[in-house]
Amino acid sequence: MGLSSLRLYLLSFSVLWLLACGQPEIKPPPITTATTMTPIWPTIMPVLDTPVADAVTTQPSAVPTRAASAEPSLIPFTPTPMASPTAGASDIFAIQREVMVVEDIEARGIFDPLVLAAMRAVPRHMFVPERYRNRAYDDTPLPIEKGQTISQPYIVALMSQLLDLEPGDKVLEVGTGSGYQAAVLAQMGMKVYSVEIIPALADHTRLVLDNSGYSQVKSLERDGYYGWEEHAPFDAIIVTAAPDHIPPPLLGQLKFSGNLVIPVGPPGDIQTLWLTQWRDGKWVSFNQGAVRFVPLLGR
Repeated sequence: MGLSSLRLYLLSFSVLWLLACGQPEIKPPPITTATTMTPIWPTIMPVLDTPVADAVTTQPSAVPTRAASAEPSLIPFTPTPMASPTAGASDIFAIQREVMVVEDIEARGIFDPLVLAAMRAVPRHMFVPERYRNRAYDDTPLPIEKGQTISQPYIVALMSQLLDLEPGDKVLEVGTGSGYQAAVLAQMGMKVYSVEIIPALADHTRLVLDNSGYSQVKSLERDGYYGWEEHAPFDAIIVTAAPDHIPPPLLGQLKFSGNLVIPVGPPGDIQTLWLTQWRDGKWVSFNQGAVRFVPLLGR
């Protein structure tokens, strides 16, 4: 008998044997349930208006400060809860917004109840382009129209807290941008005056504010370097783009009891976030850490 014939004979015999005896039961391997999991920390690279270096305190710690580090604090990752199949997009955004506040804002030292309530309420997804809405509640800046950005949620919360506001205060925002910062301040109960130098962006954001329920924000197309003198003095001024020095007209429109929060530094490079106050007959600035913002246009 040839080798090929022998193999065919053995194969046929094996098939007949299995049919006669029945196929043996094949048991799957046991499933082991893990009792502990090792968290995996995401790598987050410094980006626009994100703290990138240790803060240097230039005055005694008489004002709120927060040391910004080259690497973010390691916060245990919690998956975003899944909404039910019938939940609408607004429900999903609300869940994502709550996770953002708890993990990226409260966990990093923001405590002002007005700020936290506003960050929980303002729909950030309404202020970002449609193509980025799936990332609206990531703690990162995102591109918007005309080469500008919507700021990182943590930075929005930090700057709002540094203003040290009470409901009804009058606030000037230099750089309307996406409108998100103005909406947060309005949600806190402030009288908000916002100026934007880019005409198309000013027009677009005006519509976004109106459609999002923040029509009370007063906005104007103009060079923010010169503020908005017609409505001065202001209880606080916030600048959301970086000049290379503090504009004197802004200090002239700020109450002596007020706060100016502004990033200052070279375009496209590391800048410094400053809190400026009137102390002992002069303006004194307190270093709040290193940041990166888009440059202040105009002048």
